[in-house]
Amino acid sequence: MEGAAIGAALAVLATYLGEIRGTAPLLLALVVGGGLAGAFTPARRGLRVGSGGLAAVLALCLLTPVLRAPLAGLVLSQSPVRADAIVVLGAGVQCGTGTLDPHSLARLVRGLELWRAGYAPRLTVSEPSGLLGPANCPPLSDLQRAHIRALYPSGGPEVLTLRRVTTTRDEAARVRALAHERGWRRVLVVTSPSHSRRATRLVASGGVEAVSVPAGETRFDMTLPLPFDRLAALRVVLYEGLSRVKAGVGGTPER
Repeated sequence: MEGAAIGAALAVLATYLGEIRGTAPLLLALVVGGGLAGAFTPARRGLRVGSGGLAAVLALCLLTPVLRAPLAGLVLSQSPVRADAIVVLGAGVQCGTGTLDPHSLARLVRGLELWRAGYAPRLTVSEPSGLLGPANCPPLSDLQRAHIRALYPSGGPEVLTLRRVTTTRDEAARVRALAHERGWRRVLVVTSPSHSRRATRLVASGGVEAVSVPAGETRFDMTLPLPFDRLAALRVVLYEGLSRVKAGVGGTPER
């Protein structure tokens, strides 16, 4: 029972901190694996030591603002300038209600603010490939276009769609292709703050000048005043860190 309990706790942490998609088989494996490991004395000792170390790290992150520095290292915020396009990077969709999630809405709103201010005449939105997430989700790009039409029935921005993207690397490649095709020299990259440095670097890797103008953070207070904010920040720091590790070993970073 002790091993199963530790496995269940690890499953909860993996789900929340790792933003794991399609979790049921993995969560079951963690619970069963913990239960099996707990049946053997050496493995049980390892579980205890590992869970104790993990608890100490979590306590440090929850009780102190120790994550401020690594969080700040993820953010690239620059002043907006005139550009050829505003690149609104994709986030998520609330599949059950068929609406934009807070991340997607914040990014789109920031992109429209920049368009209204006259920084660029057009926006890009992203069409998911469907390889990740539930199959019955409405396409993000359709929801974004509908939101723009509702706000601007006429006279709105030109909207271009980045087709069949799964990751930020896909989006960056589509932007570079559009820039080459249409002669764009500079784009404004709009995404969440913690995603901004990595995303802007990917867009700029093909010779396009990319200026990072992130949206507001919707998940937590970036100054980390409360344990809730610190837990949410830990999730973000781990997610972005693992994305960089995957890219470093030849994998594709997640969105």
